[in-house]
Amino acid sequence: MTRTRSRVLTALAAAALAFTASPATAAPGDTLNMCASALTPSGWVDVQWWNSSGCGSGFTPNSKQIKDLQGYPVGTQVNACASTWPPAGWTIVSTYYTSSCRYSAVPSLDPNSWTLKRTS
Repeated sequence: MTRTRSRVLTALAAAALAFTASPATAAPGDTLNMCASALTPSGWVDVQWWNSSGCGSGFTPNSKQIKDLQGYPVGTQVNACASTWPPAGWTIVSTYYTSSCRYSAVPSLDPNSWTLKRTS
């Protein structure tokens, strides 16, 4: 029983670290999973949303995957959720709907995602 409890606590601690890791050493295109309560860092965009027991409970998506856009060459295009504004140097070239970017408890079929292009 004690061994099982210890394993569970260790697993929960590891999950918490995974959700709070720092993007300080990330390379262009790297992704990181985090709780939705944490702000998306500058130069990064949200690329996916979901519910996770590691970030609380409820019906609103509470976890997100973010992607580092710093360092990409001009002309690069990436897809991102419309839950964060594009970083400086990136322009919205199209909008669309995708279920992986549903970041609201009451989703609609309105466009919730962007194709972004590096322009400077």
